[in-house]
Amino acid sequence: MKVAVIGATGFVGSHIVSELAERNHEVTAISRNTNENQLSENVKSVTADVTNAAQLAEVLKGNDVVISAYNAGWTNPNLYNDFLAGSESIQQAVKEAGVKRLIIVGGAGSLLIDGKKIVDGPDFPEAYKAGAKAASDYLDIIRKEQNLDWTFFSPALAMNAGNPGERTGKYRTALDSPVFDADGNSYLSVADT
Repeated sequence: MKVAVIGATGFVGSHIVSELAERNHEVTAISRNTNENQLSENVKSVTADVTNAAQLAEVLKGNDVVISAYNAGWTNPNLYNDFLAGSESIQQAVKEAGVKRLIIVGGAGSLLIDGKKIVDGPDFPEAYKAGAKAASDYLDIIRKEQNLDWTFFSPALAMNAGNPGERTGKYRTALDSPVFDADGNSYLSVADT
């Protein structure tokens, strides 16, 4: 299968690329800053601006699936607006490229507890709020998409930043609410993601 991964050098995206390569898929790794020396033989590295839908569409043509692990950068002062603009541009580029399947790695902030988005809660960490709110708002946008077979993946509430964690192969899934263990923790390693 031919799979394009956007955000391929990021924390989650780089692990997705590795997993796809290990499973012998033909991978196009797309990011702002690529480094081919870090990639497997069956991975093609491409630098692209996700806000340029026409350019990105050319890169995406011929793929069976696009996985977007796009993030506008946690330290970006315009993170909210840049994330939405980039995500909408990616969505448009996927359609222009003729790819029907889009998987989006979103954020846990869009998940619901007692019918309310986690990102809108009073205890949500301010340091992650702009990015989480952007991902949550983008979920509302992609829900209106009629022409793509899309999935929005929200990870657990906790991932070890900078540490992929252990691959267990054991995890539970849900639809719109986080999954908690017996101790009240919601955790999924990036390796299991």
